[in-house]
Amino acid sequence: MSSLRSAAFAAVGIMALLAFAGAPPAQAAPEDSVANPTALAAPARSYVPVTDAMLRSPDPADWLMFRRTLNDWGFSPLNQINPGNVGGLRLVWARSLPTGGFEGTPLVHDGVMYIPEPGDRIEAVDAASGAPIWRYERKYPAEFKGRGGTKRNLAIWSDLLYASGGDGSVYAVDARTGAQVWEAAVTDFKTQAGGPSAGPIVADGKVITGRACSVQGGPDACVVVAHDALTGKELWRTHTVALPGEPGAETWGNTPREKRVTVGTWNPPSYDPELHLIYFGTSIASPTTKYELAGNDKDYLYMTSTIALDVNSGKIVWHYQHIHDFWDFDHTFERLLVDTQVAPDPASVPWINPRLKPGEVRKVMTGAPGKTGIIYTLDRRTGEFLWARPTVRQNVLQGIDVRTGKAINNPAAIFTGHDQALDICPAFTGGKNWTTGAYNPETHLMLEPLQNICSVVSSSGPKTGPGQLGMDIDYRAVMAPGETNVGTVQAISAITGKTAWKYEQRAGTMSLVDTGGGVLFLGDAVGKFHAIDDRSGKPLWEVNLSAPISGFPIAYGAGGREFVAVGTGSSPEAAGLGRMTPEVQTQNANVLYVFALP
Repeated sequence: MSSLRSAAFAAVGIMALLAFAGAPPAQAAPEDSVANPTALAAPARSYVPVTDAMLRSPDPADWLMFRRTLNDWGFSPLNQINPGNVGGLRLVWARSLPTGGFEGTPLVHDGVMYIPEPGDRIEAVDAASGAPIWRYERKYPAEFKGRGGTKRNLAIWSDLLYASGGDGSVYAVDARTGAQVWEAAVTDFKTQAGGPSAGPIVADGKVITGRACSVQGGPDACVVVAHDALTGKELWRTHTVALPGEPGAETWGNTPREKRVTVGTWNPPSYDPELHLIYFGTSIASPTTKYELAGNDKDYLYMTSTIALDVNSGKIVWHYQHIHDFWDFDHTFERLLVDTQVAPDPASVPWINPRLKPGEVRKVMTGAPGKTGIIYTLDRRTGEFLWARPTVRQNVLQGIDVRTGKAINNPAAIFTGHDQALDICPAFTGGKNWTTGAYNPETHLMLEPLQNICSVVSSSGPKTGPGQLGMDIDYRAVMAPGETNVGTVQAISAITGKTAWKYEQRAGTMSLVDTGGGVLFLGDAVGKFHAIDDRSGKPLWEVNLSAPISGFPIAYGAGGREFVAVGTGSSPEAAGLGRMTPEVQTQNANVLYVFALP
């Protein structure tokens, strides 16, 4: 039996088995506010506190944050698994997870894995064997009727783990025992709806959290907040909407304060510890049909932007608006921080700042930060536009003023009244979405999971109805013209903007991780987990896990072995992509799988 088939059968067997199976001050957790941690099989083990230096340069075996490093690269230097032996990967352990949406990233430190699970549950397990160590499960206030939402990540620093609660909180638990140490309110769940889809990061001893604010939550739910990592004391709070009296307030026209809503952050930020700048991306302003707000000509800051915040004060140092949004095209995804030569190739890159000196070395922020799938490269010190290029088909951006970096929308793609139907590319699910890419510092390639989908988008009205998700639009996904494959991965040079290779497949692509062994691991919306040669895009190995791979894959080391972990489970993105491939039926099981060589 081939290694592929044997791995597939092992995984299916495990799945079948497992299927049975102004804020108030921070405070210590009262006994009735949180379930006591459960010690499951706590062996005696030493714990090495995580320092700022470790966050900046982690041990190769560790995965200490959302994308492993503060620069959001999603790259592990481990090289035990390579194109020559990846076909021998075997499932070594698996763990069923609670029901609910799962888009989690495990953390690994010093041989222990910490898993963020649905319902504000955290589990610590032995990273090599999966043996349980402790479990924490948050007990919500009696008035809270939610289920905790989806959490994409945890953070770790010193001897504490940090999580964003579905009840509007941020809290810390002891990484050794799972006992809660402190909690603080970020938003009031009774009046400020819109919890976190992402967890925090720790930057210079501060726990930094954002929120995925909703229409019902009002403007005060749209915030980034910093807390002292040891005590939970709030240090600063910054709105991600420009409120009356603040810089940028005029960009909302005469929109009253209470209607300046939904500009959330959704994903964790990246951080430059030398510049002391935190980089968040933001979502749309609601409604998407801006003729119903203050008009189509307004900027509505800070929607669909990159905002760079000073870590010590929370002040917005600079912002760059990627596009004026009329289609729910969030720009909240990972920002890759790279120090690189900047030499965009005019044959591949249509928008280049004429002041750029080709070949000069810059500190840049790059990648595909929004649903358009467009690659943007900015100077991360100042926000200066350097270059941009499209990846998948898009018709919403007509161009970019290359001297100012200002987006020029396509007038034919903008709603001007009710019940209008427009052909829009890419789709609501995004040419790119929260499913993360990676950057390889050895090849200087950005590796982006993308989708070849468009939509027929209709504005709300008597014929269309109220629209979906409170955004006043309705949409129907269709394949992009001339395309039959939904998913693609594109490898694009961070230096030149040239495409080095493309990988395409019928199913939609989900998140990926790259490794020092030259192997890129990629999940997809129908349950396949792939290994791809990161130099050529050649497929090397795959296993069918039978459920959408909505978790973020990681690579880590324990006991001298390299492991690759990935979680399956439900997510809106996987569901949307799955509807484009109705010929493939999937299960809906939350399971964490871990693979290694024999």
